[in-house]
Amino acid sequence: MTDLSSHDQSRNCNHDHEAVRAVMEGYADAVYRADVETLKQIFHPAAAMCGYLGDKLLVGGPEPFFEDLKSRPSMQTEKAPYQWEILDVHTSGLTASLRLEESGFFGVFSFVNYFHLVKVDGEWKIVSKLFQSV
Repeated sequence: MTDLSSHDQSRNCNHDHEAVRAVMEGYADAVYRADVETLKQIFHPAAAMCGYLGDKLLVGGPEPFFEDLKSRPSMQTEKAPYQWEILDVHTSGLTASLRLEESGFFGVFSFVNYFHLVKVDGEWKIVSKLFQSV
């Protein structure tokens, strides 16, 4: 006898995993294009963002990141060699976490990022980003 509830949970987990990856692909694309309006839709309004840029600790929300992206030509315009990879995606019901590694950020920076997302009204939103330049 097959346990249908287990099968349904596995299918939902796979769907959530794919949905979280799609959100993060949208994040990376929006970062590359400096599409701040899309990023504002991807981040939860109460999102936290903190980490190290070199040896400088930055703590707060994503607004300074948005302002930085808006203050200069996009990586797309500058043809920066921006690359990213989504790693270690975990979903658990209405929460998710993952690691996203970036290189060629504005042509010179590399980052290791850890994201947490929550599912709100059927949509995955970033609630925290922890980052370290490497």
